Amino acid sequence: MVVDPAEVESAFFRLYEIVRILRSEQGCPWDKNQTPLAMRRSLIEECFEAVDAITSDDSTHVCEELGDVLFNVLMIAYMYEEAGDFSLSQSLQDISDKLVRRHPHVFPQGEVTSDSEAAARTKAHTTEQVIAQWDSIKENVEGRKGASVFDSVPQGFPPLLRAYKLLKKAAKKGLVTHDRNASRATLSDALKTVDDAALSVAATKSTSSSEPFTVRDSSSALDKAQLDLEEKVGDALFALVDYARLLGVDPVVALDRANRTFCYRACS
Repeated sequence: MVVDPAEVESAFFRLYEIVRILRSEQGCPWDKNQTPLAMRRSLIEECFEAVDAITSDDSTHVCEELGDVLFNVLMIAYMYEEAGDFSLSQSLQDISDKLVRRHPHVFPQGEVTSDSEAAARTKAHTTEQVIAQWDSIKENVEGRKGASVFDSVPQGFPPLLRAYKLLKKAAKKGLVTHDRNASRATLSDALKTVDDAALSVAATKSTSSSEPFTVRDSSSALDKAQLDLEEKVGDALFALVDYARLLGVDPVVALDRANRTFCYRACS
């Protein structure tokens, strides 16, 4: 597909103008009432819907959902523009500068060149070399090296995603195993401790209906046993995420597929 850059520019500016009008005094009451904080959930939901469309390999749906993501991005950026914090053009320039800076094997002079010229100048020949170069630029050129290797993994990530990102960071620094068999053994051990902790909870219950963390049906011993079980389940989940990493599987995507399969089969 050959795309005219002028057509892309026109379409992008049209969407920007629509956002501007929606936020104006003559615009939509709902859109005018939104804030960046209020838009967080919508942005997350649209991203997940786009991922779902990609996973389903439905290009028509992907086209629609990516449009929704872009709309949410532009809406939020325009809100900050209205507040005078930064402009959309500044955000676009910043990401463009970052991409050029982090791809010196493509843009050695810090400027955009033709694909043929870029290919002739490429020095990072493998994905591994590119990733190592990317991390080096972040730490040494941009000064993003934190006190911990995990500082760049947001605390607000969903737990499953955060576990995967933490383990990937740790793997780059040699802090976790690269051996599948060792990881699988760790997972087996973790599952065994879950079984043991579950037995401990069952043995601690005064009656079959006892519930931990409640006022009437619990005890300090039961609460302690349940917290230990919770910790062991967490360890097992973390071990499974690590094993998935070594198998080359994104556990977030895998669980999303399992969720959709479960719903389909349960409703069939």
